[in-house]
Amino acid sequence: MDMPVTTSDLAATLERLRAAQRANVPTYQQRMDDLKRLRSSFKTRQEALISAMNADFGRRARADCILGDAFTVLADIDHIRAHLHGWMRSKRDLADWLFWPAHTEVRYQPLGVVGVISPWNYPVNLALLPLSAAIAAGNHVMLKPSEHTPRTSEELKALLEEVFPTDRVTTVLGGADVAAAFAALPFDHLFFTGSTAVGRKVMLAAAQNLTPVTLELGGKSPAILAPGYSIATAVDRIAAGKLLNAGQTCIAPDYVLMPKESVAPFVAEMQRVVAQRYPDLATNAAYTSIVNEGQFKRLAGYLDEARAAGANVVELAQGDAANRVLAPTLVIDPPAHLALMQDEIFGPILPIVSVDSVDAAIDFVNARPRPLALYHFDHDRARTERVLERTIAGGVTVNDTVLHIAQSKLPFGGVGPSGMGHYHGHEGFLTFSKQKPVLYQARFSSMKVLRPPYGKLANFVLKFLSR
Repeated sequence: MDMPVTTSDLAATLERLRAAQRANVPTYQQRMDDLKRLRSSFKTRQEALISAMNADFGRRARADCILGDAFTVLADIDHIRAHLHGWMRSKRDLADWLFWPAHTEVRYQPLGVVGVISPWNYPVNLALLPLSAAIAAGNHVMLKPSEHTPRTSEELKALLEEVFPTDRVTTVLGGADVAAAFAALPFDHLFFTGSTAVGRKVMLAAAQNLTPVTLELGGKSPAILAPGYSIATAVDRIAAGKLLNAGQTCIAPDYVLMPKESVAPFVAEMQRVVAQRYPDLATNAAYTSIVNEGQFKRLAGYLDEARAAGANVVELAQGDAANRVLAPTLVIDPPAHLALMQDEIFGPILPIVSVDSVDAAIDFVNARPRPLALYHFDHDRARTERVLERTIAGGVTVNDTVLHIAQSKLPFGGVGPSGMGHYHGHEGFLTFSKQKPVLYQARFSSMKVLRPPYGKLANFVLKFLSR
């Protein structure tokens, strides 16, 4: 049995990784080889990881494991390896005209040792994507995976120990106390994925060391259904994004804004779609259970509060509380003070809010903290443009849900309460790199004429510059 991790253990581990990184900064070839071996070992251990996730959740749909965790990791590694040589290449240019014939260069250097704190909802994806980006940028990594998915965390530790020497990548296991001590370490960069409330604590801890942070948080991501848009198409796509991983997804649609006349047909179509996709929900292996009893009670509490407040709660199937299977549930026009309208839901509960217009929907969104994602369903280009111009969100998918996260050429990240910083693809490489600016002075320097004592030429130049 492993001994408990202490604060001094963590500090010593960090210094060991930092010393190793400074002594041997990973070359392009080393980084490519690391990523190649990570991909190969991941493929070998993929079934073990899927089994671990299934055991941790009690029941995790195989499709959720493959689409949400396995495919994304493999695709990300492939994209990095295809582009890394170009990303690492220094960029040279002429200096600004006043400083000719000097020239400039931007070099991309690793920051050093990156700390990664990953969550439980996509425990493989959200550990290995930032780790892969940090390795691509030439860093060493300390990973703290979630204690809420312990079997998956153990499998991740075994995977990474198989691929990397322990002075390049180290996995730290433990509970919330270990995570708190981990966040307080003086990393060269700290990457955290989790709730907004915990993100505040992580940022506060990092601030004591002036450690730069990337925070991938969450919030209440709205979907806006415009008048005239196909209800069947909207439900097909909203249900797919909402019920992936049983709603335990940071960018899942959190609530839907729609015209009042659309509510009844939307509810009816949701009932049809859920019955068609998840027959015998309680025993259907294609539907993921809630990760633990605490999360299940939280979600059930939202529904109890909504019923007590007189809200119209529509369960779309029969769940199984004993096995933490929570049925997809709609809450129609819930009062604004309810917890499910204040908190990120993170489960298969979908409030429906009727609004008079798309402009009213925009005002509704803007009156609340900026979300991690926003979804707009509309064929009116002018109206869509208005939504894009007048709202601010971490990312947007138009006429679908969640798919923007899978685009390797798009940055992914929140804004304000939903996070800060970006990763995925090139953005991940940049996040974990120092873009070092260099000016190369020429044998002859045009700046010589601007040094005292100032003559006629200098005064002419100064007059020209201040015109």
